[in-house]
Amino acid sequence: MLVIDGHSIATDKEGYLKNLNDWSKPVAEAIALQEHITLTHQHWEIIELLQGFYQEFEISPAMRVLVKAVGQQLGKDKGRSIYLMGSFSESPAKLASKIAGLPKPTNCL
Repeated sequence: MLVIDGHSIATDKEGYLKNLNDWSKPVAEAIALQEHITLTHQHWEIIELLQGFYQEFEISPAMRVLVKAVGQQLGKDKGRSIYLMGSFSESPAKLASKIAGLPKPTNCL
């Protein structure tokens, strides 16, 4: 559970939001801080991309799909696993989805 401005936000045991409508920028910042990440412009680009992807396809993308989507929308230099790992650790698809308020990608361990 997260507490943001005195409001309790329900999360599952892994820290993913139980209700996607609870997401907000302060919620994202709180989740990121729990993961020892200070969100930058580069993080927000990926978060916004993920949210758009989820709105279109109703699924959180696994790593390979995320890399492809980032490359198509943000350019080849950002559409690489190493770039995403530099921003979101060794599990970028899982961690970025968590911060974006989305469900865990289904085929991520």
